[in-house]
This record gives sequence, structure tokens and C-alpha cells, in this order.
Amino acid sequence: MIIISEQEARALVGVPDAIAAVEQSFAAMARGQARNYPVVREAVGHQDAVFGVKTGCDTSAPLLGLKAGGYWPHNLAQGLGNHQSSTLLFDAETGRASALVSANYLTGVRTGAASAIATKYLSRPGSSVLGMIGAGVQSQHQLRATLAVRPIRTVYAWNPSPDKLAAFGRVVQELGLEFISADREVVASKADILITVTPSKQALVDKSWVRPGTHISAMGADTKGKQELDPALVAASAIFVDEAAQAITIGECQHAFGAGLITEASFRGSIGQVIAGLCEGRRNDAEITLFDGTGVALQDLVVAELAVRQALARGGCTMVDY
Repeated sequence: MIIISEQEARALVGVPDAIAAVEQSFAAMARGQARNYPVVREAVGHQDAVFGVKTGCDTSAPLLGLKAGGYWPHNLAQGLGNHQSSTLLFDAETGRASALVSANYLTGVRTGAASAIATKYLSRPGSSVLGMIGAGVQSQHQLRATLAVRPIRTVYAWNPSPDKLAAFGRVVQELGLEFISADREVVASKADILITVTPSKQALVDKSWVRPGTHISAMGADTKGKQELDPALVAASAIFVDEAAQAITIGECQHAFGAGLITEASFRGSIGQVIAGLCEGRRNDAEITLFDGTGVALQDLVVAELAVRQALARGGCTMVDY
């Protein structure tokens, strides 16, 4: 078995490669060559933690595995990240475990990649103003991935923590971009591309704040009860998903769906269908497009497999007899 540490994963997988790998995975899902199995996500009952398991298989690769982990909200006091996860890959031919990959960084980079892919296919090509609702660690992954697909010059951002907002602002300025901290309404109204990435359980963005032509990547909702957008905004948008079943149960769409404002038939399609040419994306410059990014197992598996391939190509990776 190959073992990839957290430090090694950071060195092995960069943003452009992650975007390419996740894009291929989305297309394989749309073509019926890959699928995600039902998600397990539960409150642990200890340390206020939430633990989950995501699994899937891509027969075109072939690629089989799972990611297990979750959110431990008290970890920062111990000098650890609140998000902790690991990916286990299996040999699809024999079922033998083949690799164990630390997935903390990889979860961040694959989430940024998914959002950037949606931005690449759904936002207006000249979009130069990025709005960020949320300025934690994941916001940096979102920023760097967005820069890989659009000519961003200005970043507006909001976060309830002034310290986190200031830290994010320094990263933005180090990248040579203009940074403006503002309230949520200003961030939403100025953005060509709006990314929400928070653990919120109530709407943070009102429908009336968002201009025609805006692209929204809603990346925070991945559990029942989470919410970042006004359900009326969701219903008024051209909706694209990573996976429909997750979108209506644990994604941003759960609230508009529960209120009867949308049905599964309201989805224009998956982002994979857009990539594969099976579904049209943005129809005009006035549409508000919405990507509901719940996070699927195959995103985790492809970046873990990428880390393994890179490690083998470079040599010197850790191997254990298992």
C-alpha cells in the first residue's frame, strides 16, 4: 500500500492539475461511466463532531474508493484544522486496498476546483470581480482556483470574523489584486462571480442583491440544514448541480426544494453534462447561473489518485506491506 502524508499531498497536487482531474470526473459521471454511492453523514455525539463517508467508482479509469472524515469544531484550540479526512483507494480489479492519502488539503483544493469548473463553463468570460461570502481557509482555495479560469482583478469579501477577513485580504493583495471588505449586500451586488463558502444555517444572500448576469457557486451547504442563499434566489436562477440527489437533500437547493419553489425538473443539468456537451450552460448575459456544489466522492478519489500517480512518477513514496 502507498501512503501519502498531508505534507506530501500539498506538494504533489496543484490547482491546474486538480481542475483538470475533477473536470474529467464530472464528465465521466455525466456519461454514466462513474457514480457516487449514497453518502453517510452523522453527528458523532462526541466533541460536537460530524463524521461522514463518501464512496464511488469510475469504471472508465478504473477508480474505486472512499473518503472518511468530517468536522471537529474544537480542533483549532489544539492546533489542528477543524476539517479532518482521509481517502482510501482500492484496486478495482481485486478489491485490495492500494493507497491511503491524507485528504485535508486535497478536500480544499478539489472543492476549489469544482467551483472553478462551474465558473469556467457558466460565468461570463470577461468576469473580473469576485465576491466572497466567507473568508476562512477554504476561501483561499476558491480564490486561487478562480484565478486559474477567469481574469479577476478585484475581490470583495465579507466574513463575520474581522481577523479571518483581514488574513484573507492579505492573501488577495499578495496576489496583486484589489481587495475590498464590505457587507454582504455590497459583496453580492458588485460581484460578477459570487462564491459562498460558509457553515451557515440561514440565508446570507438575498435575491434582490444579485445583479443579472452573475454566476454563483454555492459551496458551503453539504449537510442537511445548511443554507447560504435566499430560496427565492435559488428558484430564480439557472441551476446546475454536481449531483441532483445530493443537491435536494444536503445541498443549497434543499430549502427551495422543501418549500416547493423548485423540483428536480428545475435543474438545467449537472455541470458534468455541460462539460460533456449533453446540456447547454448559460444562455445569455442576463441569466443568473447557480452551481450547487455539495461535494461528491469522485472529486476526492480523482485528486487522491492524482497524488498517488505523481508520487510514483517522482519516486521515493512510502510503501507498506498490507
